Amino acid sequence: MHRRQFLKSSSLVLFSPFIEKKRNHSIDLTRFKIGLQLFSVRDAMTENPIKTLKSLKSMGYEDFETYGFDAINNKYYGFSPFEFKSIITDLNLSTSSGHYGVNTIMEKSDSFIKKYIDSCINAAMTLEDKYIVFPSLDKKYHSFKGYKFLTKKLNQMGKQISEAGLNFAYHNFGYDLNFYQEKFGLDWIIEETNPEWVKLEVDFYWVMHADKISPKKLIDKAKGRFKLWHIKDMHKITKDYTELGNGSINYNEILPNPESSGLEYLYLEQGGNYSNNSMQSAFESINFLKKNIIKNNL
Repeated sequence: MHRRQFLKSSSLVLFSPFIEKKRNHSIDLTRFKIGLQLFSVRDAMTENPIKTLKSLKSMGYEDFETYGFDAINNKYYGFSPFEFKSIITDLNLSTSSGHYGVNTIMEKSDSFIKKYIDSCINAAMTLEDKYIVFPSLDKKYHSFKGYKFLTKKLNQMGKQISEAGLNFAYHNFGYDLNFYQEKFGLDWIIEETNPEWVKLEVDFYWVMHADKISPKKLIDKAKGRFKLWHIKDMHKITKDYTELGNGSINYNEILPNPESSGLEYLYLEQGGNYSNNSMQSAFESINFLKKNIIKNNL
């Protein structure tokens, strides 16, 4: 074999694994609507919900995850579920999930829990949502006993929600990746809850913030069960929230395969620490997502 031919064939051997690796990790997010967790723009939603939704639509957002449903007065952002659904429909937008106050009623009586969840179910069904999400776990439950109690309540709530034809999901924070009796809190949730009743919403910011496990390895713990994604960035110095693209998380490297995850909906989110204001941050984040993540993952 001539030297030139040898070098050419050798280079193919050396570089083909990297080419194959890139191919294996390329993912297509174009089939998913670009969503936003509305908590990101909670100040704007409080001031003028309709104007805010119109502005978000002009940025390219198509789908939303709600927060703060008032189960006592049956209101979303001051509107009845029917009124809010009409607003969303008239704007040719959609909601698919919501964070509800089910985390605040864990120690209430079974009859109270059932009634409260029924109100959430009725509201979510009016919006034609698919998911009700358990948003956060109070610090007093951050223990082995706390997670054992939590899993019982998640099964109880999830069974009721599932029987109504909706889905229930648990949203992780960094504390869910602390060890409780030699297992992550999230491990206890995965292992001790019925997968038909309790799905998962992965928050990549908090996975990276905890720095205990990679997102891909976390997904492998419960393939097909991580139906919802929260995508947000982490400030390079303070580790606080920041606009997508301004921080330290390289989503082109850390995103898991959507099919392995079971992904149905993805949402951008920024809980605070805005460079200018919440709406400008929402604008910057979606632009970065479209130009640098969705585009690069084709």
